[in-house]
Amino acid sequence: MRYLPDGTQMKTADSHMIEEIGMPSLVLMERAALKTVETMRGFGMDLSRALVVCGSGNNGGDGFAVARLLKEDGEHVEVLFAGKEASLSGECRVQKSIVERMGIKVFTDLPDGEYTVIIDAVFGVGLSRDITGRYCDIIRWMNRQKCRRAAVDIPSGVCARTGKILGTAFQAELTVAMECVKIGCELYPGKNFAGRSIPVPIGIDTALFEAEKDVCVTYDLSDIPHLMPARRADSHKGTYGKVLMITGSKGMAGAAFLSAGAAYAVGAGLVRIYTSGANREALQQMLPEAVVSCYQEYDGDELCSLLEWADIVCIGCGLGTGKISEQILTCTLEHVTVPCIIDADGLNILSRRMELLKNMKAPVILTPHMKEMSRLTGYTVKEIAGKRMEIITQFTEEYPAVCVLKDSRTLVKSSKRHAFLNLAGNPAMAKAGSGDVLAGVITGLAAQGMNAYESASLGVFLHACGGDEARAAKGNYSVLARDLIDGIGRCITKAEEI
Repeated sequence: MRYLPDGTQMKTADSHMIEEIGMPSLVLMERAALKTVETMRGFGMDLSRALVVCGSGNNGGDGFAVARLLKEDGEHVEVLFAGKEASLSGECRVQKSIVERMGIKVFTDLPDGEYTVIIDAVFGVGLSRDITGRYCDIIRWMNRQKCRRAAVDIPSGVCARTGKILGTAFQAELTVAMECVKIGCELYPGKNFAGRSIPVPIGIDTALFEAEKDVCVTYDLSDIPHLMPARRADSHKGTYGKVLMITGSKGMAGAAFLSAGAAYAVGAGLVRIYTSGANREALQQMLPEAVVSCYQEYDGDELCSLLEWADIVCIGCGLGTGKISEQILTCTLEHVTVPCIIDADGLNILSRRMELLKNMKAPVILTPHMKEMSRLTGYTVKEIAGKRMEIITQFTEEYPAVCVLKDSRTLVKSSKRHAFLNLAGNPAMAKAGSGDVLAGVITGLAAQGMNAYESASLGVFLHACGGDEARAAKGNYSVLARDLIDGIGRCITKAEEI
C-alpha cells in the first residue's frame, strides 16, 4: 500500500520533517534534485542540452539544484527563470545564487535555442489558481518545443487535489514525485499531463498519513499476496463462504453467470444463484459448479429462507427494475443479516427507497458507476466528477455503507477509512458485463471473511489487474467480460508465486 496525498497533505508532512524532526529544507531539496536527475537518466532521457524552467518557490529551488547537478555531470544546461525576484523563497534564493556563481546561464526571456529536454519546476503542489499572463505564455511555449519533457514533483498547472487543469498545464511524459505521487497526477485530466509518475524517496516520513483518513491509498501488484485471504490445508467448501447471488431477470442469464463465476474465481466456496426460472437451463450449462434456485413470481418466504442460508449476499446484477425485482430487493434489504453487495439494477431501485439503506442490519457495499451515483445522491455526473472525493465522503458519512464509485479511476470509501484509488486497469475493460464481474469478485472475497472495506478495495484492484492480464492476451479491442475472470485467475497465480 502506498499513499496518494494532495498538496496540502504533502506540505504537512514536509513541514513535520523540517519543523519537528529538524531536517533542513535544503537537505530535502538536494535529495529531490539528486533523485530527479537519477530518475530522468533511468527513464532514458537525453540530458545533454537541458533547459530547466524555474519559479520562485521551493519547486523552483528544486529546479535550480537540478541545473547545478547537470552542470556538475558535464551536461550543457540553461535556466529560464519564470518567477519574480521579489517572491523568491529563502531556499530558492540560495539555489539560484549558487547556480549564477557557477556560471550557468539564467535568463528571463524565452530562448531561441534547441534542447534535448525541458524540465518543469515552475509551480509546485500549492498552486490553486488559474495560470494566466506570462506564466501561461511560458508553459505554452514549453509544450510547443520538440524535445523530452519532465516535471519536478507535479506538472505546473495540474491541481494536486483534483487533477483539474488550472488554465493551462505543462505536458510532461515523466513526473518525478517527491516521496509520494500526488493524487491530482492520477486523476483525469491531470493524469494526461503527468505522463508516468515515479515516486522517489527523499526522507519525508509518511507514517503520519496513517492517522489522516483524508489521504488516499492505492495498491501495487506486490501487495496482492499480503491482502488475499488465507487458504488453510484443513478446509472445505464451507470454510470459504456460502454465496447467494440474487441476479438475472428473464433473459439476463449472462449477468448471473459472470458475477457467480467471478466469485468462484477469487475463492468463494459455494455459490447459489437465485434467478428467473427462464435462466435455469442456460446457467446450468454455463456454470455447473453453481446451485441454481429459481422464481417465477415473488415468494417472500422462499427468499427469506435463502437469506438465512447465506454467509454473503449479492443482489442487482441484471435483476431488472420491475415490480417483482423491487419486491425482491426490498425484502432482501429488510431481512438480510450478513454482508450485502448491491449492484446495477439493485442500485437503481434503491435510489427510490434510500430509507432502506439507513435501516439495514448488516454491512453493505454499493458499487455505482457515475450515473448510478447521480441517482443515489441527486448530484449531476459533472458535479460528481469535479468533487468526487467530497461527495463520496459525504455519502459514506450519511449512509452506513462502503461505496465503490466506478470510473476510469475507481474510488472506494468507507467512513473512518482511507479512500482507496485504483490505478490499475485499462480501456479494454469498457465492455458490457465488466461490472457484473466486479460485483462477483468483491462478493467472493467477502465470503471468505474479509471485511466490507477490504474486500471492496482488493476486489476493485484484482478486477483491474485481471483486465490488464486480459488485454495482454487479447489486445485493446477484443476483451470480453468473461476474459476478465480468466485474467483474475492468472493475476492471483502470479501473486502466489511472488
